[in-house]
Amino acid sequence: MAVEVCVKAAVGAPDVLGDCPFSQRVLLTLEEKKVTYKKHLINVSDKPKWFLEVNPEGKVPVINFGDKWIPDSDVIVGIIEEKYPNPSLIAPPEFASVGSKLFPTFVSFLKSKDSSDGTEQALLDELKALEEHLKAHGPYANGQNVCSVDMSLAPKLYHLEVALGHFKKWSVPESLSHVRNYMKLLFERESFQNTKAE
Repeated sequence: MAVEVCVKAAVGAPDVLGDCPFSQRVLLTLEEKKVTYKKHLINVSDKPKWFLEVNPEGKVPVINFGDKWIPDSDVIVGIIEEKYPNPSLIAPPEFASVGSKLFPTFVSFLKSKDSSDGTEQALLDELKALEEHLKAHGPYANGQNVCSVDMSLAPKLYHLEVALGHFKKWSVPESLSHVRNYMKLLFERESFQNTKAE
């Protein structure tokens, strides 16, 4: 039986892939590993009955490898890695937390109404840390080959670029050339093009 995955549908467009970085992370992982899968788009404001029956919490993403539905993107990508070890996307333990604070600092800055509250600086600090890591180990988080860290960061950096560009006219500073190149490399990957929200 094919792998089935439930991901967020776009708001107001139930037949279009939605903008969930956790759903995209799972889809990116499947795409990079060339796993065939069936995608179910879930309208999160009007969840289908069958979906709530198999997944009472109602959160996306969830995946089914043939026997039961499994929630939580961290758990899901771990299982995908176990079941489909090639190509390996395992990040070395010392790199596993690279960029892990990027998304919460981005969200804080996005929601901030006060330009002097330190949220922009916190985001810049996280981006600078990523810049230093990529300068030493790039072009991807683990050198020449993509890994699970990249699968997690790609959708989050895409959200950052789109949302901050739209709502705050803000973009990653030119001085962070390794981060900007990293984003370009990730966004150009076939797996990313196949799984990004409109």
